[in-house]
Amino acid sequence: MNTHPPRSQQGATLVVGLIMLVLITLMVTSAFTLSTSNLKSVGNMQVREEAIAAANVAIERTISSDAIFFAPAASTVSIPPYSVTIAAPVCVASIEIKSGTSADSNPNVLIEGGPSGSGSAAGYKITYWDISAIVDDTTTGARAEVHQGIKITLPSSPDPCA
Repeated sequence: MNTHPPRSQQGATLVVGLIMLVLITLMVTSAFTLSTSNLKSVGNMQVREEAIAAANVAIERTISSDAIFFAPAASTVSIPPYSVTIAAPVCVASIEIKSGTSADSNPNVLIEGGPSGSGSAAGYKITYWDISAIVDDTTTGARAEVHQGIKITLPSSPDPCA
């Protein structure tokens, strides 16, 4: 009785084992590469969203006072760790408010200290503005630009959209 295996099968298990080891190594390497690129993508999205949020906060701070609409000018607002550049607001349109144009009990614009019962706003305009904010972060390279439309009632004189 022959107890030795045939010579053609010697080392076959070793070769199959090595092939399987190479395949598993390739799968682990590709999974690592994929997870690293996904992590970078998520990090970039987070930085971009933070920059957009900083731009929105800067716009809100800027329009919290109507002074910017009387003398439109560019400004820079610091929202740590970002510096946000606010462009001068641009008046897109304005509509003169006519006195007594509302048939309901609430007039177009209520003027504090105005004549009793009138409540209308002759000499005022409804104005529409575009404000843009740009965030450039030199540390991460993130850049975001946000535009915000604003509707505000302002006195007709001086003309706010001139």
